[in-house]
Amino acid sequence: MVNVTYDASGDIEWSNATGSGVFNLGDIAWTLASTALVWIMIPGVGFFYSGLLRRKNALSMIYLSMMTVAMVSFQWFFWGYSLAFSDTANQYIGDLKYFALRNVLEQPSIGSNRVPAIVFCVFQLMFAAITPMIAIGAVAERSRLGPLMVFVFIWSTLVYDPIACWTWNTNGWSYVLGGLDFAGGTPVHISSGSAALAISLYLGKRRGYGTERLAYKPHNTTYVVLGTVFLWFGWFGFNGGSALSANLRATEACIVTNLAASVGGLTWMLWDYRLERKWSVVGFCSGAIAGLVAITPGSGFVGAPASVLFGFMAGTVCNFATQLKFLFKYDDTLDIFASHAIGGIVGNILTGLFAQASIAGADGITSIPGGWLDHNYRQLGIQLADSVSGLSYSFVMTTIILWAMHLIPWFRLRCDEETEIIGVDDVEMGEFAYDYVGIESELMPQSEYNNGASGGGREPQHTGTVSQGSDHEKDPRVVSSGA
Repeated sequence: MVNVTYDASGDIEWSNATGSGVFNLGDIAWTLASTALVWIMIPGVGFFYSGLLRRKNALSMIYLSMMTVAMVSFQWFFWGYSLAFSDTANQYIGDLKYFALRNVLEQPSIGSNRVPAIVFCVFQLMFAAITPMIAIGAVAERSRLGPLMVFVFIWSTLVYDPIACWTWNTNGWSYVLGGLDFAGGTPVHISSGSAALAISLYLGKRRGYGTERLAYKPHNTTYVVLGTVFLWFGWFGFNGGSALSANLRATEACIVTNLAASVGGLTWMLWDYRLERKWSVVGFCSGAIAGLVAITPGSGFVGAPASVLFGFMAGTVCNFATQLKFLFKYDDTLDIFASHAIGGIVGNILTGLFAQASIAGADGITSIPGGWLDHNYRQLGIQLADSVSGLSYSFVMTTIILWAMHLIPWFRLRCDEETEIIGVDDVEMGEFAYDYVGIESELMPQSEYNNGASGGGREPQHTGTVSQGSDHEKDPRVVSSGA
């Protein structure tokens, strides 16, 4: 049984049968506040994705953000936390020592002895929840919603938890090797971006891919901005909270996070301006998120001058990486691979170059050899090994999960063509993002499909027909909603 008292300064003194210690209330308060900040990022992803899509699919993305929070919260309680952060883990994955959060309470956490395990657990839950939400944005406009609940649970178990274990668990191979990943460059961004590519390849192209019909603009730019606001705001907890203490290192992480986002947004917007001579707010938001992604692994290791380069490189490389889907002809609707996988790799590499022992040591505890700036030249190789491992493992395992689920008809993700035409919101949910949407402008009776079906949003009129058949109808991955 735990015994809790308070010392003269108000800090928590705890003791049990195995030991005793002191926790600073300020450190606990900052970590819990950061937990709430990261939570708000998850619906932020939903709003960001929703605004970029056509209005007939807008609500599904917001719903998926809330579904993912709920599903991963249960998975994390059930065995996710234990698989990722068991102190008896091997180099790749933990065991079930903390199954159902058994004995997760007052003992110092594996992440830091400055906060108790239960605080570290709920903070890390938010990272586990946002990661699959980033990935499943790749299903946009062409997936059934029911099987995604199963996918999120399995993916979190088989992909996220092992990568989090080898990155942050003190027994993990990357951690032992000396990999530097402060807040999730590989476990969160590279893994989700790589999974999004695997999902895009599995699902295939949307109906009308490559035609003017899919050359539509975001249906609600305000949602894109709102989602970016939630993400930018929450990222202070995402990176700053990863210090697991209210100290100078957390403050430095907040400074470089904001600076990288700012430079990334301006850089992307300027690259887009050269093409259309328009100041695109969508371009700015995309660049800000790219900057945030890139600074994530280095936020506790690099200084403010380096973060400017992080933002510039992310805004540049990720912008041009959006052309990969045209080069290799895959339908990554929301450019998740370009923004998160490529952005995470950029961040990991730059961390290997610009990490400084003096910045990491601002918490008075951490000691690292630094990166190239500190003449630790092997660090870049470690960062590359971690990046390639996370990218390849996530891609291969996600592909295996998708095709294993494909063997069970009800678990197949691809929706039928009629759902694509009508919209996922109506067919799968029976609800709409906006009550004022004119149904006649969005939909047509099935008997009129042969005359061309309107797809809603701001895209041109559909010219294909369901009765004529399409590649998706012949694709064995396409199943009816009742399969």
